Amino acid sequence: MGHKIAFLFPGQGSQFVGMGQELAEQFPGVEHIFKETDRICGKPITLLSFEGPMSELTLTENCQPAITAVSLACLSVLNESGVKSSVSAGHSVGECASMVSAGILSEKDALRLVHKRGGLMHREALANPGHMAAVIGLDMEAVLEIVAEAKNDGILDVANHNTAWQIVITGQKDPVARAVKMAKEKKGKAIPLKVSGAWHSGLMQGGVDEFRAFMEDIPFSSPRSDMIFNATAQAETDPERIKDIMANQLVSPVKWYDIMRKMLDDGVDTFVEVGPKNVLAGLLKKIISPDDAVNVFTVQDPKGLESVLEHIS
Repeated sequence: MGHKIAFLFPGQGSQFVGMGQELAEQFPGVEHIFKETDRICGKPITLLSFEGPMSELTLTENCQPAITAVSLACLSVLNESGVKSSVSAGHSVGECASMVSAGILSEKDALRLVHKRGGLMHREALANPGHMAAVIGLDMEAVLEIVAEAKNDGILDVANHNTAWQIVITGQKDPVARAVKMAKEKKGKAIPLKVSGAWHSGLMQGGVDEFRAFMEDIPFSSPRSDMIFNATAQAETDPERIKDIMANQLVSPVKWYDIMRKMLDDGVDTFVEVGPKNVLAGLLKKIISPDDAVNVFTVQDPKGLESVLEHIS
């Protein structure tokens, strides 16, 4: 009996110096992806990925294309090895690589899109500084109550619903600080995140229309396989609607928990994180229940690829 496979594509925070290097050395067929990334971005993103420094790699405008390039290289190697997914999702910027997996975008257009996205978000973060914090141990209902109370005419939103008990908040400095204090009073843990902007908050609103307009010049196709989108936790087939969703994603929460539960309910039994690190695999292990008979893999190097091939053969 065949496996129902989901590909998951990581977002910012998964970067590390050396990512993608082993894969590029062993599979010369992915070299064009890294060359195209450097050409589109007009700077040596690949060198940053392979050699650092980490301080440069972590800058949003570098990090987003760097992670996307590594994920696309991993995807290319999986596909060449005969591994295809029936559904995919990406965490925040991971949606750009996920759209290639689903047949919505070409590799080149995904790299153009992510270059624009990273630049816009960097610009908006400089114009509208903000903070983010991870709230651990409180459920969504409790966090939404805190957000409503701590907002106090400021900007404060939920950025990521990662697991039932891990929710990231985002917004202006004072509302985030108030929310952190309130979360601790409710016996939750709240950890300020080292980020350069308040991602997925209203502070990014200035980039939405420009990002949507930019997508008018990029050919989007109807998906060949399902992709579950962050902002809706649903699949979408209409290319114009997908553009709207991708633009609004800048100011919408990443409904990761809902996406994972949907995939599990739809019978996915094999999850493959396609790209650097294993952040999404770690989140998934916190979401699956003992009743979920699933396998979780990470493909970021030749060893990870081997594990997946053994599992599905």
